[in-house]
Amino acid sequence: MAQNNDYFAEIYQKLNAWLEEVKAEQKPRISEFLQQAKKYAITAEEMSEEKLQQFMANLRYDLHDFYQQNQAQAKHSVYLGLLNETLWDNLAKLTDKSQVEWAELLEDFEHDGKYHTGDMIGFGQLQCDNCQQTLTIMHMSEIATCAHCGHKTFTRSPLNP
Repeated sequence: MAQNNDYFAEIYQKLNAWLEEVKAEQKPRISEFLQQAKKYAITAEEMSEEKLQQFMANLRYDLHDFYQQNQAQAKHSVYLGLLNETLWDNLAKLTDKSQVEWAELLEDFEHDGKYHTGDMIGFGQLQCDNCQQTLTIMHMSEIATCAHCGHKTFTRSPLNP
C-alpha cells in the first residue's frame, strides 16, 4: 500500500511540475496578448465604424475557423480541462448555496437522495455509499464511478452555505 502511495505521490509531483511549466510558458503569452489587445483598442478608437464592423466580422470568422480546426484537440487538452474546472470552481464559490439547494430539491425528491453512476447532477457533493469518499460536482455533469473504490451508488450531501 505504501508503494502505491509513493507512486501516486510521484505522479502528482510530476503533474504539478508539468502544470507549473505550462503556467510559466503561458504567462508571457497572455501578457503579450494583452499588450497586443491594448494596441488594437487604441487603433480601434481611430477606426471608422465601417472598418470596425469589417474587422469584427473578420475576427469572428477567424475565431470560428480556428475553433473548427482545433476542436478535437481542445476536447482532450488537460490544460483546457483544468482551466475549465478552475472557472467552474470559482463560479461555485460565488454562488448562493441556499438558492442552489432549492433548485436541486426537486431532483433530490425524484432520486430519493440516491444517485447512481450515469445520472446527471447539476451541482453538489455526493458521498459514496461504500467508502464514504466525497465527490464534489461543480457543474452539470454525469456522475462517474467512485474514484476511490469503483462503487456506483452515492448519497447527495447538503451544501455548506
